Amino acid sequence: MSFHLLKQNIENHIQINQDDLDTFCSHFEVKELKKKEYLLRQGSVCRYEGFVVEGCFRVFTTDEKGNENTLYFAASDWWLMDIDSFMNQTPSDLNIQALEDSKVLLINRTNKLSLYDSIPVIEKLFRVMSQKALVAWQRRLVRNHSQTAKERYLHFTATYPYIASKLTDKQIANYLGITHEFLSKIKKQT
Repeated sequence: MSFHLLKQNIENHIQINQDDLDTFCSHFEVKELKKKEYLLRQGSVCRYEGFVVEGCFRVFTTDEKGNENTLYFAASDWWLMDIDSFMNQTPSDLNIQALEDSKVLLINRTNKLSLYDSIPVIEKLFRVMSQKALVAWQRRLVRNHSQTAKERYLHFTATYPYIASKLTDKQIANYLGITHEFLSKIKKQT
């Protein structure tokens, strides 16, 4: 298994020497999932943090009525997990499902925390990535409160064309918090 994409992702965030990078990557295991297979189910404890090598995943919740609410999508070169469940080892509120045949690299909590001590720059890596993720969540929250559904749709498709191309209109509508029918109206206007 080549860790080229993971290494490139890490080097986009921090400076790290080759030996430390190789050591870090050696703690990941490869998992292949078929379309519609779950990496994590709501109610289970998130044991791994994942890096998507191939494919696309949907991270969502399901309420007691069976309604699904999509939080985000993760395609190749994206990280995914339920950070609350992973860090606190509590049951997850999230589902992580492959939208197509996918491959993900997984690191468990014990190895990740151990690497913080043995390779201190790894802790910096995850701090930097957490900060960037928090900024992205904040920007999405602001857009959800300040933009129209049409503006949010246009932003999503312009910012993430690769991911948008892999999704059904129903999945995009769910992510945007609108009905499939309303998304159809928006698409006719654009």
